[in-house]
Amino acid sequence: MSLIGHNSEAAEEPATKFAKDQLKAIIERIERLEEEKKTISDDVRDVYVEAKGNGFDVKVLRTIVRMRKQDANARQEQETILEMYMQALGML
Repeated sequence: MSLIGHNSEAAEEPATKFAKDQLKAIIERIERLEEEKKTISDDVRDVYVEAKGNGFDVKVLRTIVRMRKQDANARQEQETILEMYMQALGML
């Protein structure tokens, strides 16, 4: 059985304080980034609202943005399959 004396607790305290400070700093960074993410999300929404006000179809804009993120080959493959399905259903 080990007994923790007054000196042992004092020796652990700086490490514990450091860990607490580090944890607090991490949490605060995450909170700042979450706030920045919300601000950016609001800005993107405002651009879509502006685009809609100028007569653009927001659904189509979102699709184009999503497609531009894809690899060109993957996008082409997806478009080919979509076209094939649409032809099979008599939609083209």
